[in-house]
Amino acid sequence: MSAMAKYLVNDAAVAYVRKLIDAKQYVLESDWGRSQPDAEAQNAFLERHSWSEYAAWHLGLTDGANDETKARYAFVAGDLRRVHRSALIACVYRASEWRHKQVELAAHDLLQHLDHLSG
Repeated sequence: MSAMAKYLVNDAAVAYVRKLIDAKQYVLESDWGRSQPDAEAQNAFLERHSWSEYAAWHLGLTDGANDETKARYAFVAGDLRRVHRSALIACVYRASEWRHKQVELAAHDLLQHLDHLSG
């Protein structure tokens, strides 16, 4: 069995997502299965934005993957326009399921911040 990928917390993304939440750039009710950016949406975003802007949407960095490849960035927190509460829940759940504790805690903190501000 192959070793499971390890993820580092993308501190720049955590700060960016927190800033978006503070600016009320979020969606509280969405079906994340339908809202999450597919490959086409990601490619369209990358045609108009830098890799660092793309990275800013991802709470996790894949340990060992090259920068400026999609494989490097994991745990997307929104639809590349706004933060989705459902995305943060998915990040918490997935990170918890695969025991990526630091990513789980970062996503959890952002979710609490969002709920505090929007409550």
